[in-house]
Amino acid sequence: MDLKGEYRLAAPRETVWAMLNDPAVLKSCIPGCQSLEMTGENEMSATVVAKVGPVKATFTGVVRIENVEAPRRYSIVGEGKGGIAGFASGGAHVELEEDGAETVLRYDVDAKVGGKIAQLGGRLVDSTAKKFANQFFDCFAAQVAGDTSAAVTEPAEA
Repeated sequence: MDLKGEYRLAAPRETVWAMLNDPAVLKSCIPGCQSLEMTGENEMSATVVAKVGPVKATFTGVVRIENVEAPRRYSIVGEGKGGIAGFASGGAHVELEEDGAETVLRYDVDAKVGGKIAQLGGRLVDSTAKKFANQFFDCFAAQVAGDTSAAVTEPAEA
């Protein structure tokens, strides 16, 4: 599945870049994220609870930041395993463009799932992925705007 989107953020590009690289900000905005910790340069370990239809699973995995061109763009790539529920892998290419005092954030996400979750059907998985991406970027935009109470603690669900 392939998701694309764009957000206009009321902050300078350097501020948005710093927040995109802050594990605490990322953890608070990833739906269902229980932990996100730096394990090396440009690498993190993550635990995320996700619910797709009747299947709820805890995924553990690795997230890497690649193709870094600070403060303009990077790719974030991850893969996780959810036991009998299956696996998920994918990545997002994120690009930041200055526009006056604002920053335009563009993203292009590619995700793949397998196992029990994939058996639920493409439409259900796609709608969950879209909801997941919207929750993340809505939360991120709120935090950039200074609303530190904006956090997503519930697992992605559709």
